[in-house]
Order: sequence, then structure tokens, then C-alpha cells
Amino acid sequence: MSGLAVKRLMKELAEIQAKGTPEGIILLSADNMQEWVFLISVLGDETIYKGETFALRMKFGNRYPIDVPEVTFVANEQYQPPIHPHVYSNGHICASILGTEWSPVLNAVAICITMQSMLASNKKRIRPEGNDRYVKTAPSNPKLTRWHYDDDTV
Repeated sequence: MSGLAVKRLMKELAEIQAKGTPEGIILLSADNMQEWVFLISVLGDETIYKGETFALRMKFGNRYPIDVPEVTFVANEQYQPPIHPHVYSNGHICASILGTEWSPVLNAVAICITMQSMLASNKKRIRPEGNDRYVKTAPSNPKLTRWHYDDDTV
């Protein structure tokens, strides 16, 4: 991993350890500087995800923070991706912040807050159109998908 990426991630980790994370966000593991897992709960009584917790995995590359990390919801026996119009059943997320709207000023916690907000604003439990087809043909890294961003209302 490059010096820039390690330095930035060490700074982010030190800030999390010193200040903690926002409510509803817990750093579950940061065993190395290449992959972190956060637990995200959606806040508020009005959310359709009340009482649910989701695991969000971030894989950091050599060019972080210049390049966006690979971000997916974990799909395993313990955690399942949320049923959401922008989240595929394999955990891939169609969100502009993880693509064309990425900025190096953003960090891991900002990604978590954005995902928390995206979930909180959702009103219907549905998978994205074409979920089954996408999951069958999707690359393992969602950053290799050419996303089309056209709906920022959910």
C-alpha cells in the first residue's frame, strides 16, 4: 500500500479512536490498512430499517484517498445487505458518492454517514431493477461497474 494511503488511513483511524464515530456507526474491524468493516444502524423511529444493523466493508487501494475505496454491504450468514432500490443483493451499491461524485476530502466515516442517510430516506423495500441479472454478471469489484445515476430521491 502506498505511503499516502497508509498515512491518510492512520490519520482517520486515530481520529475515530480519539473522537469516536457518529451515533449508529461502529468501526467493527480495522485489522489492517486495506480493509475496514463498519456496522451501521439507521437512526429514528420513522425508518423502515428500525432495529436493523448492516455491515459495510471498505477496501482501500494504493491511490486512496485520490480514488474511492471499494465499498459494499456485507452479505454472509451474519449480515445481509439492506433491501433498498440502490443496493443489490450481492452488497454492491449504486451511489454517485462511490463513483463520479467521489472527492478526496471525503473519508470512511463520511461514506458511512452517507449510507446511513441513504437508508434513512428510503420508504420502500425493493431491490434495484435488474437485480438478479446484475448479480449473475457483476464483477467482484463494484468499482468495475459502469453505473448510471438517475435517481437521488431514495
